[in-house]
Amino acid sequence: MSFRKSKNHRRFVLLECQTLVSDAWKALTQSEMITYIYIKKNFNGGNNGQIPLKYLELTGIMAPATLSKALKGLQSKGWIEKTQHGGMFRYFCLYKLTGQYDAIK
Repeated sequence: MSFRKSKNHRRFVLLECQTLVSDAWKALTQSEMITYIYIKKNFNGGNNGQIPLKYLELTGIMAPATLSKALKGLQSKGWIEKTQHGGMFRYFCLYKLTGQYDAIK
């Protein structure tokens, strides 16, 4: 799926109502919810398993230690999987949405 940029094109993050009222969503911490939304923001419909998330994207929203804890929580609860481990300077981590609790569209 490709996206064309135009004046009328707005990007958004799709979270279904069914997900937002689920017990699995309610079991997430607030930092895990925000982190999941940012990962899903970087999902373009064709890059599942190659979704980047840079710590810089969340600068000013949460501390790096909080982001790290949120990512580990999302992985342990089955919301995401890490497909590539990043380093400090050269590469960044890549993630996959599992679709276990939220539809991937």
